Order: sequence, then structure tokens, then C-alpha cells
Amino acid sequence: MRTTRTLAATATAVAALGLAAPVAAARDGMPPVGPSNIVALPSVIARGGQLTITVDGCPQGGTATSDAFKPTSLTPVGGSSTAKGTATIDRNARPGAHSITVQCTGFSRPLTHPNAFTVIGGVRGGLGGSTSTGATPTDMAIGGGLIAVAVVGGAVFWMRRRAEKRI
Repeated sequence: MRTTRTLAATATAVAALGLAAPVAAARDGMPPVGPSNIVALPSVIARGGQLTITVDGCPQGGTATSDAFKPTSLTPVGGSSTAKGTATIDRNARPGAHSITVQCTGFSRPLTHPNAFTVIGGVRGGLGGSTSTGATPTDMAIGGGLIAVAVVGGAVFWMRRRAEKRI
């Protein structure tokens, strides 16, 4: 029984290796076929943010374009066939999904990644919905009224305490 299990496991491993070896040999023996994978990080980004673009199969670098940012240069990374670049999302980019098209140097065929990243609308954080600066006349009136009530209340309390001591 143990021999059968060992033989089955060995046969499975040899079959998997036998199927993977021709693909690996063909890939190593052939020149690169051009861009094959575009990764944009982060995948959700606000206007004005920095987007990192990584492309496989682009050993000499190239250019990445989109309707959400200006054309960006891609530079080779080390001795690999990967290229990388950083794009700045335009301040007026429309919210929603955007695609990236990459043209690698030395290759005639561009590669497009549809819906590669999503632009979200800008947020005016920390303002609490306010559009004015400083205190408005209404704020001043409310503050003045609260101070007046505090002064009158303090005076009444003080006068009552003085009256109690005389008795």
C-alpha cells in the first residue's frame, strides 16, 4: 500500500515537472515578447496622488499614458525585464475607473490595462462642511449672549449669597 502511494506521488510530481519544463525552456530561449502585465498601486487614489506603475516584459523602459495623468516615463528595474514609473494624478481627473496604456521601447505593440485604477473625488477634510473662515456674525451673537447670561447668573447668585449672610 505504501509503495502505491509513493509511486502515485512520484508520478504526479514528474508529470507536473514535465509539463512545466517546456514552457520554462521556451520562455528562457525566446526573446521577450513585450509588455505582459501592468500593475498600478494604489488601485484607488485621490486626485493629486502618486500612482506607481510596474510593467513586466519591458526591459528597456517605455512610456505609460492615461487620461488621468500626463505621459510618464518607465525606467528599467535592475537587470530584470521589469520597468517602473511614478505618475501624479491630475487635479481635474474625473472620478471613476481609468485605464493605462504602456508602450515599451523596442516593441511596436502597446498593452492596455482597462480599469487599472480608480480616482476618487477630493475631500475637504477637517473643515466640517464650513466654507468661511473665522467666526460669523451669528457665532459672535451666540457667544455674546452666553457670556451675558453667565454674568447675570453670577451676579444673581452673588447677591443671594450676600442676602443670606445678613439674616
